Amino acid sequence: MQTMAETATEFTTIEASPSHVWDIVVDIERYPEWARDVKEAVIVERDDQGRPAKVEFRASALGRSTHYTLEYDYAEAPGVLAWKMVKGDIQRSITGAYHFSPSADGGTDVRYDLVIELVVPMPGFVKRRAEVRILNTLKELKVRSEET
Repeated sequence: MQTMAETATEFTTIEASPSHVWDIVVDIERYPEWARDVKEAVIVERDDQGRPAKVEFRASALGRSTHYTLEYDYAEAPGVLAWKMVKGDIQRSITGAYHFSPSADGGTDVRYDLVIELVVPMPGFVKRRAEVRILNTLKELKVRSEET
């Protein structure tokens, strides 16, 4: 049975400078402090500038714990932080990106794109609940950026 990738895009404006928001999203090992579903983030590899290049995550998903490894792409930094999954247990693939641009009021406009394909197909209501949880990460980033 063929599974279809689920795509989601979310937008928000954060009342903090793009450089401040960027610093938070590239400090990946601290995600468990503010991203509720991320239980652990372990840097496996860094790029030549010391930024996380490959990260192993343990996260809660659909009532269980999931493990996956993401590889980060800084080619368009600091305007875009992109990633793709290189290993996962319940996911066949994950690709995503944060897109940052200065907002008119000195804050940061953020677009969060995510494409995820699971190994096993799920009913629509379960997918929607999972999508809401995943997109909450953007709301949690907004809270973290505005309070620090």
